Amino acid sequence: MPTQERIANTGKKKILALDGGGIRGMITVEILGELENMLRRELDQDEDFVLADYFDYISGTSTGAIIAAALSLGWPVDKIRRFYVESGEKMFDKANLLKRFKYKYEDEALREILLQEFGEQTTLGSPELKTLLMMVMRNASTDSPWPISNNPEARFNDPGRTDCNLNIPLWQLVRASTAAPVYFPPEKVSVGDQDFVFVDGGITMYNNPSFQTFLMATLEPYNLCWDTGEDRMLIVSVGTGTSPAANLDLAPGDMNLLYNASSIPSALMCAALNEQDLLCRTFGKCLHGDELDLEVGDLICSNEKPNFRGPVNPRLFTYLRFNAELTEQGLSKLNLGDLKPEKVQRLDSVEYIDDLQAIGHAVASEVKKGLFSNFL
Repeated sequence: MPTQERIANTGKKKILALDGGGIRGMITVEILGELENMLRRELDQDEDFVLADYFDYISGTSTGAIIAAALSLGWPVDKIRRFYVESGEKMFDKANLLKRFKYKYEDEALREILLQEFGEQTTLGSPELKTLLMMVMRNASTDSPWPISNNPEARFNDPGRTDCNLNIPLWQLVRASTAAPVYFPPEKVSVGDQDFVFVDGGITMYNNPSFQTFLMATLEPYNLCWDTGEDRMLIVSVGTGTSPAANLDLAPGDMNLLYNASSIPSALMCAALNEQDLLCRTFGKCLHGDELDLEVGDLICSNEKPNFRGPVNPRLFTYLRFNAELTEQGLSKLNLGDLKPEKVQRLDSVEYIDDLQAIGHAVASEVKKGLFSNFL
């Protein structure tokens, strides 16, 4: 179904939102692989059926932007899996010693891979995109998050504008969304007659872009205004694993400049990711997801507890969250206690792709057809 038809279609809407997380995107890929297989079985489709045939709107941040763009172009998950396995090590090409004061990895290899896979001429407005697509990056020049989409009705996607976002090369937007500070150099993007410096969308509030995507699909200024309702809209949110670094022995004196510089960005990203998840479980009917914290629990609605009290009843959408906790305890819950947390928590742990795939497979076992029953 062409994107314009997806926008105009008054049927049920299905949204897929993908977290950032570097090479840990392999976890996401394996979860999506099982989701694609399950949908093929339940919808009686052959191997030509891809997730772009099911989801109307796909969003992603950082590594999630790579996967989201590939899915929107109609790639089967198996092709994305091969892309990560074969290109992962090339994408993390160590910078020379002098440059490592600025960033750890060169971007030439990543740039060439994205150019080759997505095409130099493919733009955000390309008809090759089979779904609505949203990617998150941070405009360092204006100090603002940029959740940018190919929605033809969006204000800055008017072809009459000299700075129409639809003219920006797709590969370059993906590269900008993956430009993680410390890891990769920033990306300069020309928008009309202005040049902006972009960095990874993971250092905005939208490393998990799920609730922001919901807003962009329903809020009037974005000009989509899709209908809401538990039986009208499905949001599937897929993570790349969390790695909370609890330290019960931490003393005030330990929190020096070096400690704060290394821990605060991660803490803010973790809090933002959790907040997007919490908002979706508050305004949506959550059918699957791990515990958020000890106070609110998992907020899952079940037969025993079809709804909990909150600001909205009935809920605005059905919500599913698939993720893993990459701690010793979390890996043990997945029957993967033999894996070393420190080896799978890093954003650049390319040498442990097999372990990341194993984690993805374990979480993928939670993808059940019953969770999607109202949307099959």
